[in-house]
Amino acid sequence: MSYTESVGSRTYRFADLKTLLAKASPQRSGDELASIAAASEEERVAARMALAEVPLRAFLKEPLIPYETDEVTRLIIDDHSPQAFAEISHLTVGDFRNWLLSTTTDTDALTRITEGLTPEMVAAVSKLMRNQDLITAARKRPVITRFRNTVGLPGRMSVRLQPNHPTDDVKGIAASMLDGLMYGCGDALIGINPASDNLAAITKLLQMIDDFRQRYQVPTQSCVLTHVTSTIAAIEKGAPVDLVFQSIAGTEKANASFGISLALLQEAYEAGLSLQRGTVGSNLMYFETGQGSALSADAHFGVDQQTCEARAYAVARKFKPFLVNTVVGFIGPEYLYDGKQITRAGLEDHFCGKLLGVPMGCDICYTNHAEADQDDMDNLLTLLGVAGINFIMGVPGADDVMLNYQSTSFHDALYVRDVLGLRRAPEFEEWLASMQIIDERGALIGASARQPLLEGARDWMGIA
Repeated sequence: MSYTESVGSRTYRFADLKTLLAKASPQRSGDELASIAAASEEERVAARMALAEVPLRAFLKEPLIPYETDEVTRLIIDDHSPQAFAEISHLTVGDFRNWLLSTTTDTDALTRITEGLTPEMVAAVSKLMRNQDLITAARKRPVITRFRNTVGLPGRMSVRLQPNHPTDDVKGIAASMLDGLMYGCGDALIGINPASDNLAAITKLLQMIDDFRQRYQVPTQSCVLTHVTSTIAAIEKGAPVDLVFQSIAGTEKANASFGISLALLQEAYEAGLSLQRGTVGSNLMYFETGQGSALSADAHFGVDQQTCEARAYAVARKFKPFLVNTVVGFIGPEYLYDGKQITRAGLEDHFCGKLLGVPMGCDICYTNHAEADQDDMDNLLTLLGVAGINFIMGVPGADDVMLNYQSTSFHDALYVRDVLGLRRAPEFEEWLASMQIIDERGALIGASARQPLLEGARDWMGIA
């Protein structure tokens, strides 16, 4: 079905829904690279005007990628709930925006319709929204998950402690891990990006974290972010695996480029469940995503990168994840050119994920060849904190020495918690207080009080 819209004396025609969505997207270097972006701001406005009149039902009748050739499309269509959709089925995209922003639309209403929403619907409505609209609507839709602690409760924000090391040196990783814990980080997880997929090295890292966790009774979860097949192998060898990690994308072909399928993810999910390591819940998958991944794999099929990203959340939702992380600026300026585009993408991803019932976090980051700096990251961090983000990254000095990109630091987490009054996961917060790391307000206690724990942990780990 084609769509038309007139602006002044000019009439714009859009061949199909896929084209309309791409032209309606905010400016994005990745869409320009793919030659699907609007040619002018006037065309972008015309596309948004036309998109506002599209019935939500149209997204069920006109799949952007054919059902017959893409298993992600099949997942989206087959798992759609007509009952949950009924409440909003009469709305256009523009009406849906107004409904989301209405003061009478609350958390219960957004929760009721979750299974009736498709990624394409939420991507479409995001294209009609200002940044403040994305923040307002996402804040109304908390998504709460549990493993050894509880993440996503309103008024709380967690942190992934990311103690990466370029050679997977266990003492180096342990030193960064202790540093982060002393700053009250780590309630989302302690997660290591390994330098290699060597099974022995992966198992050694998992064992180190688990030994520390058990010795000090830390109510958190660990993860080594290796390929899902390596995690399955580690489980089979008896390694102490908590969360099962995988990068995912929004099309079958893009996922194939990662070496995965829905069937393989199901196998990994069941392997993780078999260990029964969660104490307060059984959400155990950890997924990472990012706008531009499908385009970089030549697997976007003419779909704009933000809609492809939203489709990845349908994959995530299938497996009841503990955490989903959009690594928003990691792929580079070819896909998100500058701080403005990175900021917009982060807010879009968080909004779309939350509406789809996904526990969204964000690696607020950029590469050194992007037109962005740490002030841009401060801005996005603050906006996402207001929007109700589930978790952010805690990287020593905000500079990942293994992945070579810029993210957010332990100090950044202290900042956003302080200015917005955000607490940690309740179980982790109680542990920090028992260890005399924080006081009853959640503020760090003086270094002298923390010294005995720090020295004891250093001695145990053999860290000078």
